[in-house]
Amino acid sequence: MKTHTLEEITDQFIGKIGTPKRDAFENELRLDLIGQAIREARKERNLTQEQLGELVGVKKAQISKIENNATDARFATILKVFKALDAKINFNVELQNQKFAY
Repeated sequence: MKTHTLEEITDQFIGKIGTPKRDAFENELRLDLIGQAIREARKERNLTQEQLGELVGVKKAQISKIENNATDARFATILKVFKALDAKINFNVELQNQKFAY
């Protein structure tokens, strides 16, 4: 039986890197990871979604949606959430094969 790498399986079923379907998949995955990071950080700080929402200035439902990737939250809101959690954040920007780390 032949084995396949995750990359091979992803290429076959999602699409190769750079295709619209693959880009959408990877974007969705990143949003899921952000939501998961927010949930874990919130729980580590023993905060409820309601308490975090109060710190950020949004309702509990908005925090829930962000954690569950059920909304296209504004980037500013995501930054406020991480700031309220006292979390250090880094992100990378890639333009025409040039990478920038912030």
